[in-house]
Amino acid sequence: MEKRNILKNKFYLYITEFFAGMSVMAVELGASRLLAPYFSSSQIVWTIIIGTIMIAMALGNIYGGKSADKNPNTDRLYIRMIIAALWIAAIPFAGRYIIVGISALLIVAVNNNFLIIAAFTACMVIFVFPLFLLGTVTPSLARYTVDSLDDSGKTVGTLGAFNTVGSIIGTFLPTFVTIPAVGTSATFLIFAGILLLLSLIYFLSKKEKAVKITAAALAFVILSAAGARGSFAFWDKNLTYEGESVYNYLQVKEDADTVQLSTNVLFGVQSVKIKDGSLTGMYYDYAMAAPALAGLPQDSSADVLILGMGTGTYASQLLRYYPEFKIEGVEIDGKITALAREYFDLSRDIEVVTYDGRAYLQATDKKYDVIMVDAYQDITIPFQMSSSEFFTLVREHLKENGVMVVNLNMRSSEAGDINSYLGDTAASVFGEVYTADVPRSTNRELFASASGVIDASALRTAALACVDADLKDLLLEIYAGLEEYDAGTLIFTDDKAPVELLGMSVIDGLIDNEIGYYREVFRSGGITGLIAELQ
Repeated sequence: MEKRNILKNKFYLYITEFFAGMSVMAVELGASRLLAPYFSSSQIVWTIIIGTIMIAMALGNIYGGKSADKNPNTDRLYIRMIIAALWIAAIPFAGRYIIVGISALLIVAVNNNFLIIAAFTACMVIFVFPLFLLGTVTPSLARYTVDSLDDSGKTVGTLGAFNTVGSIIGTFLPTFVTIPAVGTSATFLIFAGILLLLSLIYFLSKKEKAVKITAAALAFVILSAAGARGSFAFWDKNLTYEGESVYNYLQVKEDADTVQLSTNVLFGVQSVKIKDGSLTGMYYDYAMAAPALAGLPQDSSADVLILGMGTGTYASQLLRYYPEFKIEGVEIDGKITALAREYFDLSRDIEVVTYDGRAYLQATDKKYDVIMVDAYQDITIPFQMSSSEFFTLVREHLKENGVMVVNLNMRSSEAGDINSYLGDTAASVFGEVYTADVPRSTNRELFASASGVIDASALRTAALACVDADLKDLLLEIYAGLEEYDAGTLIFTDDKAPVELLGMSVIDGLIDNEIGYYREVFRSGGITGLIAELQ
């Protein structure tokens, strides 16, 4: 094999290996952020991404080795890299449409594991081909760089080292630099541009294929312009804010009456502000029963801790009705706290610590009258904040008559669902647990006392003594729906807490309740019948 121009000393091949390894990891991390706003960033979605990429890379390794042995021409490798670069550059523009299209089709065709199947299908369609092409790089370069058996080990080892170092940088750079600074779309474009530049330099060094080089560069510019300003919620033109942090996709929507924060474009609202200061009509209202159950009068100066502060909906409501409360919040995503100050008028009197909720409890000795647990990552509960060990930690940080209130999202009527596990786990630590289902929602509030006894009558007593009519009516409503939880033996522990699988199961049920009719139309009339029904 003749080595010409830029490839004579092998260094360019090593550089190619370095940036190929970097780009694979950057695309993998970009894939997680592309899918997260639609399917969450749970361990299940990460498993799908890693598995899909490994499949693509394995197939690419096989093909790349065979292709290099059959025709050891480096032009073929760099042409494949150009194609991969252009495909990756197209992802910011086309990826979101593919995801929504696949989801729209599968949601009426699949009964179970919708999110898993939809995420896997989207990942296969969007990412397998370019990563298959990048998977051909390493075996091809091994073939091109090995001159003889005498130095084959050293040469392959050097290639592996360059690939590994590139992969390490490609792991940290998107997470801590490019995605928080410029976003997911720009991250795809940056690394696609690196791959394209490597290939174009190679061909320019040979002074060949000028037309193809110009066409590739022009295509990249067009794709970059199309994808750079893309929105995850491309159908919604009235977003007040859309951005990303290290942890989340973030979306703020505002209308005449409310301001809302969402971290997922398909499921739920994480925080809400009612502009006129009234109650939200959501689960935050039902959590207002916690101070009453703890026997706290409205003029007391109690200590409250909120784990999963969000933009401070619950904290702001507490301050309205309990103005002397000393409220602290813990929120792992500092960007959400910044949005809370900017768009949700979170009081500067409320201290918010940027930290993991459980880690914060382990780091402080302070005890509280009320601890609110409302920690969600997208649509799933962090497993470390659902176990018996976690609830034990919460109980240790409650005062003698202190009350824990937990927001349980994804309520269902099935035995053995995620809320059954959470209720049983909390009861195994606190002894006695009460719950109240929030009307017109899938939320349930869980209450437990450090004393081991919940005095439900205290809620009615507090309501009757309440001067504010709205709060009085709310507390009486909660009192009417408050039920003692019949605990079982389904216990989450730090060692075993399959929250993602259980949560996905509940989501399947919620989806089925919403679109079950259209599934039947699709089964009986196919896509034509479904389109006719929707018109």
